[in-house]
Amino acid sequence: MNNVEVAPGSGFCFGVSRAISAVEELLGEGKLICTLGPIIHNAYMVEKLAQKGVRVVACPEEVWPENDEVLVIRSHGVTRDIIENIKNLNIKYFDATCPFVKKIHNIVSDTSKNADVILIAGNKNHPEVIGIAGHCNADFYIFSGYDELLDIIKKNREAFARANVLAIAQTTFSVSIWQRCVDFLRSEFEGIKIFNTICGATSSRQSEAYKLSKKADAMLVVGGRDSSNTAKLFDICQKNCKSFFIETAEDLQFNDIKNAKLIGITAGASTPVDIIEEVKQRVEDFLKNTDDIGQNEKEEANFEQMLEESLKSLTTDDTVVGTVVGIAPNEVYVDVGRKQAGFIPADELSNEPNVKPGDVVKIGDELNLLIMRTNDQDGTIMLSKKRIDALEGFKDIIAAKENGTVLSGNVTKVINGGIIVVTNGIKVFVPASLATDSRSKSLEDLKGKEVKLRIIDVNERRRRAVGSIRSVLIDAKKADVENFFDTLEVGKTLRGKVKSFTNYGAFIDLGPIDGMVHVSELSWNRVKHPSDVLNLGDEVEVWVKSFDKDSGKISLAYKDNGENPWETLKNDYPVGSVVDAKIVGLTDYGAFANFLPGIDGLIHVSQISNRRVDKPCDVLSIGDVVKAAIIDIDFDRHRISLSIKSLLEDKDEAEPDEKGINPADDVQPEADNYVDAEDPVASSEVNSEKSEDTDSSADE
Repeated sequence: MNNVEVAPGSGFCFGVSRAISAVEELLGEGKLICTLGPIIHNAYMVEKLAQKGVRVVACPEEVWPENDEVLVIRSHGVTRDIIENIKNLNIKYFDATCPFVKKIHNIVSDTSKNADVILIAGNKNHPEVIGIAGHCNADFYIFSGYDELLDIIKKNREAFARANVLAIAQTTFSVSIWQRCVDFLRSEFEGIKIFNTICGATSSRQSEAYKLSKKADAMLVVGGRDSSNTAKLFDICQKNCKSFFIETAEDLQFNDIKNAKLIGITAGASTPVDIIEEVKQRVEDFLKNTDDIGQNEKEEANFEQMLEESLKSLTTDDTVVGTVVGIAPNEVYVDVGRKQAGFIPADELSNEPNVKPGDVVKIGDELNLLIMRTNDQDGTIMLSKKRIDALEGFKDIIAAKENGTVLSGNVTKVINGGIIVVTNGIKVFVPASLATDSRSKSLEDLKGKEVKLRIIDVNERRRRAVGSIRSVLIDAKKADVENFFDTLEVGKTLRGKVKSFTNYGAFIDLGPIDGMVHVSELSWNRVKHPSDVLNLGDEVEVWVKSFDKDSGKISLAYKDNGENPWETLKNDYPVGSVVDAKIVGLTDYGAFANFLPGIDGLIHVSQISNRRVDKPCDVLSIGDVVKAAIIDIDFDRHRISLSIKSLLEDKDEAEPDEKGINPADDVQPEADNYVDAEDPVASSEVNSEKSEDTDSSADE
């Protein structure tokens, strides 16, 4: 009996959980979100957030501030220069840097270039270490192991002797390697400052993985390939037992663990709990289903035993070549060149149940047959075709397993925990978790259908095989997506079905893959929610705005480019034109006014009147229609500046007020763009009434 055990503490650490929660909360508030690099080192989670509209950007310059997009700094943290760049670009941001990483930033920031030297234990290419290095105020050296540290000390011993040396570690650094390095540093430098900055969760996770791997026969280490802490867990486990590094349950090879009595599972700090649970469930299903095969196929036990016995001492005298001379509903008559009459019972013709003899053979066919029983008294020989087929067919099954060949077969039976597929005359068990590409699909719907599958496990002694239909379906889907992207081009029109809504857009099922129409691309008019324009299940025509084959993302537009109001503006409304504009939004720094469908302009507070205006709401109200002049147009950024003041008569020319301030020079400060980590909403809302459609609004 096999057992499965998950190491305690597996799953998201505090820092990762905090970062993911922050993104989810901002999405729930209807914000547009992008992350500076993948939010965590887990492709599954990054893709899951991408489906909700979260973009990954490489630098702050790729953020869309005109769309009120909020930049989330991931838990690894960033350099001080990047923070300054974000602020200089007036980008709204949420700092999700792990508090334990922040602690390291504070330590290395509080150093002096003239007096201190910093030793950093970690991977120099890891984003956390890059961020730490970017906060150092002193000379720093990075080492990934004991030997690298020795080399650094050897080359710089004299310089280090005159400085205050301090050492810190990446939060996910190996505990055992760190301890060895610390012991050496204390012996080398009297008074060295050593900060134990390895996260407590990391230490605990490594300790639990070590304990479990010591008693397990096989370990499954679950996490992203780029995850530093997952890689360290794998290093720890593989020293104690057979270990496998997998990202999802799809990577699991059952042949690797089938003989293990205890199978251990551990996971990195960036691995979602649902992936860990899926791996555990899939292992348990496989082990259970393997046991269930015998129970669900008791009626076939006699056949297997007889097949084994009959093939053990098989010689040429036990086989004959027969020619079909007659076909009856329940048996086939063959001439085997002997005085006895040969016959094959219907259930010895094929492994497929309820098959009609006439569907298997025809008169004149020559067949290789196994002699089952000779009855000299009746003058008959009972023969079997399916047992010879099974012997040859199983050789093909073994070869298919070794070569990864895709086979075709028919689903003959649905049993507890899976299905039976007959291919090459051999029955192959396919566990329920590997029978479809979705757990929601019914196994009963597969009965009687032809399927394609791969052989993933073979028991030669018992002549049993386990297959996977799911892996073939996934490969086929990947090929469809690949071909689909090869035909894509910007501007191409596609048809699809409205699949789901979010606050920021609609997902369209294009067949092989989904695309997203952002709410700003649904109509030239203001749209509060995608359901104002589309209905679930609608067949719609969309066109491609942009796409990225590597990430699998497609950005779509639903609105008609032929009705682009910005073209109307360009042709009919030059700077200086006077328009009737309706006030649609008010802020502390001005009013937004609509004068063409889908186009709003900003009337800055300094352009509302030739007298001082403290607050636009003191003079204007939502719904007011005013005459205003177009004083500036930025077609690239879709921004327009309007002025009521320029149309007022000269007699109301601006005069200094009692404080000597000229209202024409009165420019209101912009709202602070920083999103506080404790309260991401308060400071990110510059204009709640305009946040729904900033693409078409003007900027001061």
